[in-house]
Amino acid sequence: MGNHQEDGTLHLFKRLKVGRTNVLRVVKRLPFGAYLSPGSAKKGHDLEEILLPKRYEPENLKVDDLIKVFIYRDSEDRLIATTETPLAQVDECAYLKVVDVNQVGAFMDMGLMKDLFVPFAEQSTRMKVGESYVVHLYLDEHSGRIMASSKLDKFLFETSHYHKPEQAVDLLVYAETELGYKAVIGSNYTGLLYKNELLKPLQIGDKLSGYIKAIRPDKKIDLSLQLPSVKSRPELANRILAHLKESGGVSTITDKSPPEVIYQTFNASKKSFKKALGALYKRKLIIIEKDKITLV
Repeated sequence: MGNHQEDGTLHLFKRLKVGRTNVLRVVKRLPFGAYLSPGSAKKGHDLEEILLPKRYEPENLKVDDLIKVFIYRDSEDRLIATTETPLAQVDECAYLKVVDVNQVGAFMDMGLMKDLFVPFAEQSTRMKVGESYVVHLYLDEHSGRIMASSKLDKFLFETSHYHKPEQAVDLLVYAETELGYKAVIGSNYTGLLYKNELLKPLQIGDKLSGYIKAIRPDKKIDLSLQLPSVKSRPELANRILAHLKESGGVSTITDKSPPEVIYQTFNASKKSFKKALGALYKRKLIIIEKDKITLV
């Protein structure tokens, strides 16, 4: 009997994506919640059912409905489902806040009732309550629990044969170096933003849209927050036109405006902004005056 239960639990564990969002079928409804399964309802297969507590049930939930849920282990180490949306899932990186520290590690708020555990051995620096850190979420192979690590180099790739120059990517800044800032690319890779190419300093935890600048001979990834000016000029011109339309056809941001104002509004350097303005002026789409730009 014990072996049968162990085999069934392992079977369930493999079918469900623990620490991830799953789409499951409602197979049973009881006063305290609904039981969900990766398959359809079957008699005698209780091990293939997982509880969605009553407090998480949407209205009018019925047997055989499909529902999107996040699967994790509760405080009693039981697999459980929730319709709450976590701040991050297994195999993702996120900037999370430490809410408690005890003798075995730190606990971070991940948007669920149960906090995320970060063992001391997985902390690149000793974590403190109230501080936030970029961590990678993983499923512990021994306990099956969701845990996190700030030692990102253990989980992410520094080199790539997949990325191409000028490819658009989502970035999460996680460390500062002498040369620049290390950033997570998507969920699986890391790259470098050079300080001398940035228009302003960055902060750990910043989420940015950027581009692959180059793949170095050693296959490491250089990043940029802008495309080369020739490539980005048409896109920037469209953003300027959209800004003018939203502003009633007139904007006080001109080629004489401070670089930081231009960057904050258009995510572009002053040099790129001036070139885009020149292109719009040549096309007779705008009038450039000393203190304003007007849409024709």
